[in-house]
Amino acid sequence: MYLVTGATGNVGAEVVAALAGAGEPVRALVRDPARASLPAGAEAVGGDLNEPASLTDALAGVRALFLLPGYEGLAGTCGLALRAGVERVVLLSGGSAETGDLENAVARYMILSEQAVENSGLPWTFLRPRSFMSNALRWIPQLEKGDVVRVPFAEVPTASIDPADIAAVAVAALMNDGHEGAVYDLTGPEPLLPAEQVAVLAEELGRDLRCEGLSDEEARAEMSASMPAAYVDAFFAFFVDGLVDEQTVYPTVREVTGHEPRTFRQWAKAHADAFRVGGN
Repeated sequence: MYLVTGATGNVGAEVVAALAGAGEPVRALVRDPARASLPAGAEAVGGDLNEPASLTDALAGVRALFLLPGYEGLAGTCGLALRAGVERVVLLSGGSAETGDLENAVARYMILSEQAVENSGLPWTFLRPRSFMSNALRWIPQLEKGDVVRVPFAEVPTASIDPADIAAVAVAALMNDGHEGAVYDLTGPEPLLPAEQVAVLAEELGRDLRCEGLSDEEARAEMSASMPAAYVDAFFAFFVDGLVDEQTVYPTVREVTGHEPRTFRQWAKAHADAFRVGGN
């Protein structure tokens, strides 16, 4: 049995789908099992990562655990998993963990999460993906209003990755030996500017889209409306100050899974309907 936390999120949902599609027994941790929409063969189970005691039933009979970062109860969850006989844990972390910067709000919770897992006594694998291709879904509200997409950090190319490729690496590490103690930097196959991503999406949708960059002041004001100031500062450190390398392409997906990571065009083609529903 495999337990997947964050089972309805960008990566967790893909991990559940991949395991269920392979005929593996998979348990999906969700807030409300009665309302969960899961692939056939997946079992919904309730629990809260901030309250490790709530995971006792979810961990029963579990061989491997896919874990999200950033929860206060992470150390307790790992301890409970160890006592339950879990054999390995795969933690979704991020590239900022390698900075060691505990003053950065995002890097801090990644670093502390890795430390909690590493200190637990469980065999572990850390996944450090860079930007997600699915971040482009945030453009849908703008596309509902017109053909201009305004973006922060417009001059920063990112080798963004399909969450399905992150999940493929996670599943390989969950199911197979040989990944214990590995730290996997994960990217897509090419660095693209936001304008290049918008151009690809325009071709796939058959729309005349245009990308406009926000000034740093505009970006800060827009981001501050939806996230705490410490997180805004963290992302400016990543993308303006260059604290995290988002451009370097890593071969990890191919090396671990045996297949090339999906391009942004392939991702956009596969998710075009989501943009059409939200746009025109």
